[in-house]
Amino acid sequence: MTENQQDCGSSSDPGLPLHGVRVLEFSHTIMGPCAGMVLADLGADVVKVEPLPSGDKTRQLRGFAAGFFATFNRNKRSLQIDLKRKRGQEIVHSLVPDFDIVLDNYGPGTMERLACGYDELSALNQKLVYLSLKGYLGGPSQDRPALDEVVQFQSGLAYMTGPPGQPIRAGASIVDILGAVFGVAGVLAALRERDKTGQGQRVGSSLFESAAFMMASHMAGGASTGEQVPPMTARKGAWAIYDVFESYDGEQLFIGVTSDAQWQRFCNGFSLSTLLHDKRLTTNPDRTMHRDWLLPEIEAVVRRYNYMELIERLTAADVSWSPVGKPEDLWQDHQLSNGLIQTALATSEEAATQAIRDSIIGLPGLPLEFGVDRTRLGLRRQPPMTGQHTVEVLSEYGFDQTAIGSMLNDRIIATSV
Repeated sequence: MTENQQDCGSSSDPGLPLHGVRVLEFSHTIMGPCAGMVLADLGADVVKVEPLPSGDKTRQLRGFAAGFFATFNRNKRSLQIDLKRKRGQEIVHSLVPDFDIVLDNYGPGTMERLACGYDELSALNQKLVYLSLKGYLGGPSQDRPALDEVVQFQSGLAYMTGPPGQPIRAGASIVDILGAVFGVAGVLAALRERDKTGQGQRVGSSLFESAAFMMASHMAGGASTGEQVPPMTARKGAWAIYDVFESYDGEQLFIGVTSDAQWQRFCNGFSLSTLLHDKRLTTNPDRTMHRDWLLPEIEAVVRRYNYMELIERLTAADVSWSPVGKPEDLWQDHQLSNGLIQTALATSEEAATQAIRDSIIGLPGLPLEFGVDRTRLGLRRQPPMTGQHTVEVLSEYGFDQTAIGSMLNDRIIATSV
């Protein structure tokens, strides 16, 4: 482990909201790791349980998934156990009475086959909150496997995102992340209820129902109009000016004029007196009715100015606008500068080159702030190497060095240090 990957400090911080909450995480890819990261960032001690021999398979992913592990596993400790063996299962059983939350993001039935499902573990700890993150909630599909992209197509999200006849997934794993956040909300509610009753419970969150939740406004809109809802690229606009425009020097930017007051400021800012006083354009519904000729006029106006001139005029007019950004542009975004967490890119000793193991980049932290001083949540631990904290965690929970040494020799557990 290189210097850049050393832990930034204790995983415990009394100043954080979930200080003292202990989590065992069984997960991979995005949904489960994201839920665990949210809990960890909020101060919980999250122990990520990884399988032998190579740990979370997400560590070895490449292509567009190469950044998954580094992004969603900060502030955790890694404990590596062979759960396919009875002695490995017994380790988990011995830990569970001291933990508040178990987070399970494996395929349906996996944890039960490993003797670590809700029934087995809740019998060992009646206060346990067991978060089950699956493809589907209870119902006919509850045992089906699913993926973010699968439910984007199933729910209509891909249909709404692509142009007509060309459904396409959203450009980020938004269903995984939303399902994770809903799961955390459920866990926090269950912890609050446990404070009153002394009893834990199972909490479920899912991909499909999270994606369906995002479709609710489209469902309601279709019911209200009596028409089939078209994809967003073919939608009937709710605002007359809500589009991507191009500057004189070929740069793109999005401009949204969503109120009558913004329309007045926009017209004044671009000296459009004729449009401002055109009675056909007095209100937003009026302007929407005339998009067929109004939008080309606005496009022509915008194209007269270079990009920097447009920014100055739109800012002065207090109109909503944005550049058409790319992910790498976020590193230069001044608004985000205080929310970037310096994160190690390394995922495993085997998969990462030395250059990657030494790389630290800024990644967005949780979009939360606390208190009047707007405190942001930060980094306490870099994403761990496989089994980095195996000995540390087991020692904390009562395993002596002889027992740990024996389990290491028998490959029941493993460590990277």
